Amino acid sequence: MDLEQIHQEARQAALNEVKNMFQRSNQMEKVDQYRRRIYRKNLSMDAQLKSCMQNQTDDVKIGVKKLQTALDQIQEIGDRMKNAFAMLTDVPAVYDTLESVRDENAKHSQYMTAMENLKHIFTVQSSVDKAMQWIEEDKLLHAHQCLSDLENSRDDLLYELHKLPKQNAHDKITLKRYFEKVETVSVTLEKKIRLVLQRTLNTVRKEPTVIVTALRIIEREEKADAFALQQQKNTGFIAPGRPKRWRQKALDVLNEAVVQRIEGSKLEERSDNKMWLVRDLELTRQFLLEDLRVVKSLCVPCFPPHYNILNEYVKMYHNAMSKYLEELIQTGLEGNEYVTILSWIMNTYPGRELMQHPDLLIDLSDVGPLVSKQRLHEMETAYLRTMERNYQEWMTKTLETEKADWINGVEMETSDQYYHTSAPMIIYQMIDQNLQVTNTTHSDLTFNALILSIQQMTKYGHIYRTAVIEYKERHFRDRSQAPFFTQHIITIVNNCQQMIEIAQQLKQLYWPKSKTQHYEEFEKLVKTYQTLRDETGLVLLEEAFLDLEGHFNELFTAKWTTSSVSVDTICVTLEDYFQDYNHLRTANFEYVIGEAQKMVAKRYIRAMLSKRLNKNRAECEVLAKKIAKEAKQIKVFFEKVAPNVAKGDSPIDVISNLAGLLNCDAEMLVLDLHSVLSSYPSITEDHLVRLFYLRNDFKSSELKEKVQDALVSRKSTISHDKQDAIFKEIVFSDKLW
Repeated sequence: MDLEQIHQEARQAALNEVKNMFQRSNQMEKVDQYRRRIYRKNLSMDAQLKSCMQNQTDDVKIGVKKLQTALDQIQEIGDRMKNAFAMLTDVPAVYDTLESVRDENAKHSQYMTAMENLKHIFTVQSSVDKAMQWIEEDKLLHAHQCLSDLENSRDDLLYELHKLPKQNAHDKITLKRYFEKVETVSVTLEKKIRLVLQRTLNTVRKEPTVIVTALRIIEREEKADAFALQQQKNTGFIAPGRPKRWRQKALDVLNEAVVQRIEGSKLEERSDNKMWLVRDLELTRQFLLEDLRVVKSLCVPCFPPHYNILNEYVKMYHNAMSKYLEELIQTGLEGNEYVTILSWIMNTYPGRELMQHPDLLIDLSDVGPLVSKQRLHEMETAYLRTMERNYQEWMTKTLETEKADWINGVEMETSDQYYHTSAPMIIYQMIDQNLQVTNTTHSDLTFNALILSIQQMTKYGHIYRTAVIEYKERHFRDRSQAPFFTQHIITIVNNCQQMIEIAQQLKQLYWPKSKTQHYEEFEKLVKTYQTLRDETGLVLLEEAFLDLEGHFNELFTAKWTTSSVSVDTICVTLEDYFQDYNHLRTANFEYVIGEAQKMVAKRYIRAMLSKRLNKNRAECEVLAKKIAKEAKQIKVFFEKVAPNVAKGDSPIDVISNLAGLLNCDAEMLVLDLHSVLSSYPSITEDHLVRLFYLRNDFKSSELKEKVQDALVSRKSTISHDKQDAIFKEIVFSDKLW
């Protein structure tokens, strides 16, 4: 340590501190105050340093004293060790001197042992016979006492031989041969106890003392095992046949009895009874419940507490059932057998019907699952695959039946107003039955089954649509081949609506409120049948309007101007078809009528814009009145057949509004055009020009200019008139300009 450097650093630090204190002149007045403060600080530091030095000095003194004491003790121990080594040098001589004493002591010990076991040595055969007789007479405690005396005599004699420095193998063999029948008694007693324990649940009901006697013997043998093992640890000697481990063997016997009990409960096979698995599992549940009741009420008082016999039995039954169910699963399950076994595993076994029965209330948290999660998942997957195959088979068969009725021209038979087949109800009952079955297991499987059912219904909708299209095309190729085509199409429309209602009902019954996954599957299902219903409804109208094609072509011709036959025929023909449409369900009927109005309006407007007539102003006024009259006639007709549909915003009104443009003044044309464009923004220049083609009092250039001015000046608005879209569907391939 460089003291000079430390001194310089301290001096420099002091100068810096003084500079900081006296940076201003008025601070010089506080010199005395600063001096006193520094003085007090120095005194405090000196006191702390003195205290530290004193403490360190005291600690050093104490350490030195302890080192001195330790040195003195080491010296004393060294002296004593030298004395001990000096004394030990005489031990070998003393040991040799006492050789004769040791021999006499060994002889004395052997004689003492022989004297103590003399009566057993000379009565081995009679004791063995007596023990065997007691075993035959079920006097097991007497037999075990006799066995214990014989084993103790043998073991004591063998131990004396073991202690001899020069052991003679011949003596050991002779002694063991002399007592060899003792082992026979032990084996016979063990078999007897095994036999008693195998029938524990039956015996404990009638003679619990027999079980208690067997357990007392087992506990005595366990103590003898413990003594033998401790003796081996201390001396290296172990008695023959030890340890017997009868307690573990007893538990093994109980476990074997449980396994046999479960394996022997199977009475039927699948070939014997379709409900074999239900009956088998119910029988198993009943005897499991009864056996565990006996264990809890009768075995627990008989067995020593450390056996924890109730938990042991629960583990035995649990493991045996797990192995038994695994074997059942591996042999192969079919159909609802998957759900039966899943329900038993997940609900019956851990529920109030078995383990949580009020008489048991057994906690299964320590025994693990009855069947692994992977195995449960495999069973659920296999069951869902089976369900999917069944759906495909049933739905295909159902569709084939309907297609056969279509092709064979089978007339519809119905007990009410609406045509329908049993197919939707068959599908619903099939799905509902499957979901009710899965509902006995757990909610996740039910939800997965519901999603699978929805997907299969959607697939059925697609193949149903394909079949309907084939049926339609076949009919329109030759309309004489399917005499009841209209009836069957009406039935299909009703069936689609019914399938939507079935989907809603299944959702209400089985869709958990907490589930948001796979909701798109439900929406896809509804959309599939909604679209199919709409398309099939249009097929009905397609057939009807095919018959009306010629009458629509007569509109706005010279013949039409002097006759109302075309519109009259259209109304009469539609009324005839609508008589059949009364067999549509209400929502479907209203949809078809609404579409019929649109189609009539479109066909009429298309005829109006088809450039078939060209009249002067006066003649156009007459045409406008005729058009308005026919529009009213058509509207009244629709109000008659479907009041709830036609009274609203009707597309027929578009015809009347267009007719008003045919008799407007030239000066008011732009204003009238603005009114029409505000109501129907989708109307195009081509539509307007075609409409005014009926009037020959407008020059083409003048008309074109006014139409274009109206179109340019119109505001970009969205019409509130839902019939505006009708103009988007009226498109002509030929253009006027």
